[in-house]
Amino acid sequence: MLRNSSGNDSLQNFRSWGCYPRLHSRVVPLHWTTDFPLSVPPPTSMLPVGMGRSYGDSCLLDRGTLLHTPGMARLLGFDSATGVLRCEAGTSLADILAFSVPRGWFLPVTPGTKFVTVGGAIANDVHGKNHHGAGTFGRHVPRFELTRSDGTRFFCSQTDNPEWYCSTIGGLGLTGLITWADIQLHPIVSRKMDYTGTKFNGIDEFLAMSQASTDVDYTVAWIDCVSRGSNFARGIFMQSKHSSDPERLIPSPSPRLSVPVDMPAALLNRYTVSAFNTLYYHKQIGRVKHDLVDYEAFFYPLDKILHWNRIYGRRGLLQFQCVLPLSDGQRGITKILRAITSTGLASFLAVIKVFGDIPSPGMMSFPRPGITLALDFPVRSTVSFSLLDLLAEITMDHGGSIYPAKDAHMTPRQFQAFFPQWRHFARFIDPAFSSAFWQRVTSHV
Repeated sequence: MLRNSSGNDSLQNFRSWGCYPRLHSRVVPLHWTTDFPLSVPPPTSMLPVGMGRSYGDSCLLDRGTLLHTPGMARLLGFDSATGVLRCEAGTSLADILAFSVPRGWFLPVTPGTKFVTVGGAIANDVHGKNHHGAGTFGRHVPRFELTRSDGTRFFCSQTDNPEWYCSTIGGLGLTGLITWADIQLHPIVSRKMDYTGTKFNGIDEFLAMSQASTDVDYTVAWIDCVSRGSNFARGIFMQSKHSSDPERLIPSPSPRLSVPVDMPAALLNRYTVSAFNTLYYHKQIGRVKHDLVDYEAFFYPLDKILHWNRIYGRRGLLQFQCVLPLSDGQRGITKILRAITSTGLASFLAVIKVFGDIPSPGMMSFPRPGITLALDFPVRSTVSFSLLDLLAEITMDHGGSIYPAKDAHMTPRQFQAFFPQWRHFARFIDPAFSSAFWQRVTSHV
């Protein structure tokens, strides 16, 4: 996400989706796979970046070169019999859906936004509402090409250069530039989703619903992180599957709504978010609701509003996503929720889900069996960072981990505890590549 120039013609303010931190980089647009590495000036470090939808600094590099890939967005081939699509790494998931849905195919795994590139989805090994049944995005990428800064090219799969395959999936863009990838799509006959929403009250009810829904394709829950007392940890458990009733498959319309400017920082506070959460919880009349909904509404509700991150104000937002093992997850998640309510900070985009036990091929992938909770907070001086410190320590105490793609504050000690395999992974990092995140979490080594 490019913003205003820093005043130096060669450096630009490229922000992540959280708009924090604010770093300046040289941005080199790539339009062809042959643009790299020949067209790149020789700085000390570089990093591939797509649409900048990571929340923290994993897609940032201060005073380095960002290889901006959305110009590499060509569809290179499609097998209509098997559903395998080959595309360049700068292709967005939105572009893939526009092509594949009218042909009866859908993404095998998708995060909560379609405005991410294939390269970014692989680099962060993104997960979705079907992790318990489908695993991560990387499991559905049978092959890709990796180009190193010295010009070396690898075809990577589970059988060809398997260590490069495993290190690049979830490798935070540090192993080289992914130029193209094959993606195994999923067949559909309708845009509609058979949806069921069920209200719950407390983490124990949420877990019971999750355990009873292991055979459901997609599950996720919204959870109220503001209310206390009898309404503590209330939420709506959402589950769905692709409709089996055939219908005409048409592309999605472009978003029409947008947040034009950064909103006042005081707009999001405990009272406004509490009011929103109450309205959201009670908009569903009755404990259980069955409906047929378009896939856009189920998978990408926020994509309807462009630049929605501006509602957090000029300072931006901090995202926190953790996963805690099921063995102690209920107690740990409860501690996290109580810590949040005690600070007065409010998160209205709070989701909770149970990850399955399907392993990812990625060496550094975040998902693992357990309860995952994702929240966001407006940047509020030291209060927000103190809360992140506390949440990270609770996560460590309960044997969990934090998602690097959504982090802007993890310490080296925490990162190295969450990802003890990081030293082995570091062997595969391209010597010319780095990121603000990697520099931060390995700075004391």
